[in-house]
Amino acid sequence: MALPPITDEQRSQALAKAVANRKERTELLTQLKNGTLSLAELLEREDQVVGRILVRRLLEGLPGIGPVKAEQLRSELGISSRRRVQGLGPRQRDALLQRFPTRF
Repeated sequence: MALPPITDEQRSQALAKAVANRKERTELLTQLKNGTLSLAELLEREDQVVGRILVRRLLEGLPGIGPVKAEQLRSELGISSRRRVQGLGPRQRDALLQRFPTRF
């Protein structure tokens, strides 16, 4: 199925919105890495900005967690490699919060 054609103005608005969302996601992950934002606070937000973060990137955003450790944790918790925060089930969210209960 083909996408409907959009105008140049609509395209530029969509691009601006995408850039703003990426910037906000980056800021949230930076706050998480610095310890100014806890994992619980981040997961409480149920907006599209947080929901579109890959769980792998979320884990890598935690202090002291690199790509290898994030992959191990994701595997231990039974979370798919392409899973986004919005797709986490209640058990997976609880498992993450039990593993990282407080601010670092």
